[in-house]
Amino acid sequence: MTELPRDGIPSQRAPNLFFTTDVKKSIAKADLIFLCVATPTKYTGSGAGRAADLVYVESAIRMIAEAAEDDKIVVEKSTVPCKTAQSIREILSAVAKPGIHFDILSNPEFLAEGTAIRNLVEPDRLLIGSLSNERGLRAAASLVDVYAEWVPRERIVTMHLWSSEMAKLAANALLAQRISSINALSAICESTGADIDEVAYAVGLDKRIGPKMLKSSVGFGGSCFRKDVLNLVYIAQCLHLPEVAAYWEQVVEMNEYQKERFCKRVVNCLYSTLTDKRVAVLGFAYKKDTGDTRESASIALVNSLVAEKADVRIYDPKVEEESIWMELKWTATNFAETQKRVTICKTAYEACEESHAAIIATEWDEFNNKDTEVHIREVHGLAVIGRSPSSYMTGSGSQFANGKLEMEPAPKKQTDGTLSAEATNGMSLYENSNYNDSDNGILKNENLKTNSPIAMAKRKPSKGKPRLDWAHVAKIMRRPMFVFDGRNVVDAVKLEKLGFRVESIGKPSRVEIRAAG
Repeated sequence: MTELPRDGIPSQRAPNLFFTTDVKKSIAKADLIFLCVATPTKYTGSGAGRAADLVYVESAIRMIAEAAEDDKIVVEKSTVPCKTAQSIREILSAVAKPGIHFDILSNPEFLAEGTAIRNLVEPDRLLIGSLSNERGLRAAASLVDVYAEWVPRERIVTMHLWSSEMAKLAANALLAQRISSINALSAICESTGADIDEVAYAVGLDKRIGPKMLKSSVGFGGSCFRKDVLNLVYIAQCLHLPEVAAYWEQVVEMNEYQKERFCKRVVNCLYSTLTDKRVAVLGFAYKKDTGDTRESASIALVNSLVAEKADVRIYDPKVEEESIWMELKWTATNFAETQKRVTICKTAYEACEESHAAIIATEWDEFNNKDTEVHIREVHGLAVIGRSPSSYMTGSGSQFANGKLEMEPAPKKQTDGTLSAEATNGMSLYENSNYNDSDNGILKNENLKTNSPIAMAKRKPSKGKPRLDWAHVAKIMRRPMFVFDGRNVVDAVKLEKLGFRVESIGKPSRVEIRAAG
């Protein structure tokens, strides 16, 4: 993504991507300035623990005002409280040289870690907020023209400045709410014998609800959800809306409850004591395909295991050991005890060796033992497309192609018995992904211009680690062997055949299922 615009092509394309530490000189030369600074939660003072700390925003704005020599368009990319643009305008007016005019736009960031390039190339939407006067609309049109180089114009939405600022907080709050909602239902499922994956699948077929973000887990993490929901809580409190604040605060409280509930289940299954028992924690990142550990559910999980005096072995394929220790140092009540009881491992096998239990805390593909092959079977003249039917019927939570069970005329098979390209068009095993697994690893997008850096850039396709050999894990763990699946990524029946006792989020205890016959 960077080599082509940075280096260019001799006699064909001049470089247009430059890196510099001379910020003021770059500001002076720019027409559009993107404000992409962190807005962390305040930890002291008014609103501590909830309000967004805008110190970096103000610092950047003052630098822009001091360095600007002519009119500029300043674009908010950072997640900020509604009406922050008004404060930005006041600072610019007070600090900037006389006669210089600034137009403020809101262009919130919706990229997700692990899929950022995909989100950039084929965004669901791009929001651009501006004032409704002539200057504001003209500034918005300038930014629209930039994005229109690769984004279809119908996906670029212009709106009022305050609405755009609010939309980012609202999006993250609703996504977090959806996860907490399915996690709340998972608690009921565990107590009643229902299967949360089957429930999520059933409700996801309702077009008003849809299948996205209905995967129950040990809890959401990352730098945004908790921060933005609590920011929304603080805003509601400042606006004297206590009922609204209490509603959104419950989203965060449910997330904390889910982590606590999962830890209690581990303790109860291991005969109510973890003292000096070795427990492998598989995954420390807050989700797969990233090394980000911020607000990861694994942090609370490890701290709880240490409090129970367990011998904790942590493995994550992406997270650096330094990052793990840093998170634990910040959050541990007794870091010396944590250092004594926690070991960072280089492989999952090292973590699992001589362990009484393995906890899957991150949904890395290498931990998944489910059948990923697409199966076609004919039912009453229709082709049912999905993964291994036996895997789904066991209640292991197998996902169907495109996230749903599709029924359509049976596709034609080629002479070698495989499906034709036409028959498999659009079928994906990974969340409706349109990713093109070609050599260049670039997404299919008919709207990309052929000379676009995104269309022309090439990157090597990522190669995941080989899957964990659970049969080997069964040979090196202590018996009875427990697997606590905090992400519902394993086929419980397959593991039970190897001698494991499997406990999964949102599913009744496998021990109870076997006892019921």
